[in-house]
Order: sequence, then structure tokens, then C-alpha cells
Amino acid sequence: MTSAHPIAHPIETGTDTVLAEVVEGVGVLTLNRPERRNALHAEMYVAVPRLLEQFGADDAVGCVLITGSGSAFCAGGDVRDGNSGRQTSEQAGDDGDVEAKMRAQSAQLADNAKMVTLLHHMPKITIAALPGAAVGAGMSIALAADLRIAARSARLIPGWSKLAFSGDFGGAWFLTRLVGPAKALELLIADEPVDAEAGLRLGLFNRVVDDADLRESAIRWAAQIAAGPTAAFAGTKANVLDAQKLSLEQALADESERMVRSGMTAEHRAAAKAWLAAAAAKAGARS
Repeated sequence: MTSAHPIAHPIETGTDTVLAEVVEGVGVLTLNRPERRNALHAEMYVAVPRLLEQFGADDAVGCVLITGSGSAFCAGGDVRDGNSGRQTSEQAGDDGDVEAKMRAQSAQLADNAKMVTLLHHMPKITIAALPGAAVGAGMSIALAADLRIAARSARLIPGWSKLAFSGDFGGAWFLTRLVGPAKALELLIADEPVDAEAGLRLGLFNRVVDDADLRESAIRWAAQIAAGPTAAFAGTKANVLDAQKLSLEQALADESERMVRSGMTAEHRAAAKAWLAAAAAKAGARS
């Protein structure tokens, strides 16, 4: 259980555009360009993956939370600063080799998106806390997390079609798995904001809270997960990921192996001992 005033331990990020700290066993990563609604910046493409890998390897971190400073989660690629990696059509005519430039920029954009693969595949549970709008690649980052908690003012906005973009950072991939292909395509083409209540109904948000309560509620939820059997949670997350790509037979085989391995851990032994003690106490109270 979190304390009334949990102690935060700041982590050096190497850039002012990203903040990091560990609070109650939770690795908290904050996109920090509130004056630009936390639009993605070149320094973020380096710092965010490095910090996610650092949190993933830290045994003191049991859950990872990603959020944004100010009143937005992330406004996506910062087209005005030229940091979006989307200038292919403008630069292609410079010296003729259109395909080579397109391949190079495509590879760079995919590399910039490494943060979403880390959020998705990291064995630890990841949570996105949305204080406001998540647009384009920002929406993709939010959907890449395992779980999402949103302030009532939060919005998910695809944003791509209004700029005649097809989408990036895995937005269509994550959205399709969360709401199904037809609904995903509808949302992407319509390009209309999905508010917090609609997001909750669609299963895009797991929890919605008042704006003023977002940080406290997100930290409390993440800390509860961090205090739980994190090795077992890693196995559960792997089972859910397998369910989206493997046959039942293969998933059962892998699930069974994880079940047996989890039964050999100190976490399981401690949990079983506590369960037996609680059961004995309950039986004694009834007698």
C-alpha cells in the first residue's frame, strides 16, 4: 500500500525532455515538454528506450508507468520542429534516389518507435497515465502500455488522416488488437477524438478518474502491482501476448511451462504459506 506522501527517487535522464523517478517500486517516466503538449523530440527517442530498458533490468522496479507533464499526454510527432521523421516527400527530390531515401527514413522512423516495442514486450507490467490528449504517435505510445488510466479530460486522437498520413508507432497494430479490425479502421479513418468515457466503454481505458486524482491514482495502482508477485505477473503477461498469436495447443504448452516454473519460485512459496495461514485463521474463527 502506498504511503500518504511516497518518496520519489529521481533518475538522471540526460535530457530535460524526459523525467524519471522511482516511487514505491514504480519506475515513472514523464514526457516533459508541456509547452508543446509533450510532442516527441529527438532526445526522447534516445532517452525513453534507454530508461525503459533500465527500469526493466532493475529488480527494485516492479511496474513501469509512463505519463506526460502538464495537461497532455503526448501530441505525437513535432512536425513544426522537423523531429517527426516524416519529411520523405519533401526531401526525396533533393538528389534523385527516392527509394533509397524512403527506405532510410522508414528505418529511422521504425527505430524512433522502439519505445512502443519495449512497453509492449517488457516482462514487467506497464501502465500509461493520460492527463489529457494523446495524439498520433502519442496515442500509439499510450496503447502500447499493458494498461491505461485516464483523467476525465483525456482524449485519444488518431490525428494522422487530417495530415494525410497513414499512421506510425504501431497505432493501427495496437488499436486492432484492442477493439478489432473493423472498429479500429473506423476510428482511424474518422479521426475523431475518443473521450475518456467512450475509451472506457471500448476497453481502450481500464480506469477513468478525476483530473486532480490522476497521479495519485496511477501511482497507487502501479504500486499495488509492483508489490505483487511480479514474476508471476510476467508469466501472465506472456500468456496474454501468446493468446494473440499462437494456436491453443502451443499456448497451452507454453502456459503450462510457465505455471510449473512459477510454482518453483519463492514468490509462490510465500503466497501459499500466507494463504494457508489465512485459511487456518478463518477456520479457527468459525469453530
